[in-house]
Amino acid sequence: MPAPNLFLIGVRDAEAATAFYGALFEIEPTFISPHYVAFEVAPGVLFALWTGYSEQSVPSTPRTSEVGLMVPGATTAIDELFTRWGSKGVRVVEKPHDAVFGRTFVIADPDGNLIRVSPVD
Repeated sequence: MPAPNLFLIGVRDAEAATAFYGALFEIEPTFISPHYVAFEVAPGVLFALWTGYSEQSVPSTPRTSEVGLMVPGATTAIDELFTRWGSKGVRVVEKPHDAVFGRTFVIADPDGNLIRVSPVD
């Protein structure tokens, strides 16, 4: 059975979102169009930004899903990433804390999409 290989995030401004995610994750897009930008995050797996949800992509709309970044290493690696991202001026939703699955924090992109950092499962 095929596995999911496209993770699509709704944004209002593809160019601004590309700059945000490119700087945050320190990656370059592999495909760019005016309304759709894709980053290959693993062979055959895309993390993409799309303006097709523009009516729903407003920062005040509550988000019920999250982009996840699992960080290998010690708990301190999560705190160090929080500090590094904080220097980039990200909007913090949850500061680093210990949850049932380990150390975690949450930030939001300019459209209110949530990004959770946690340890590798």
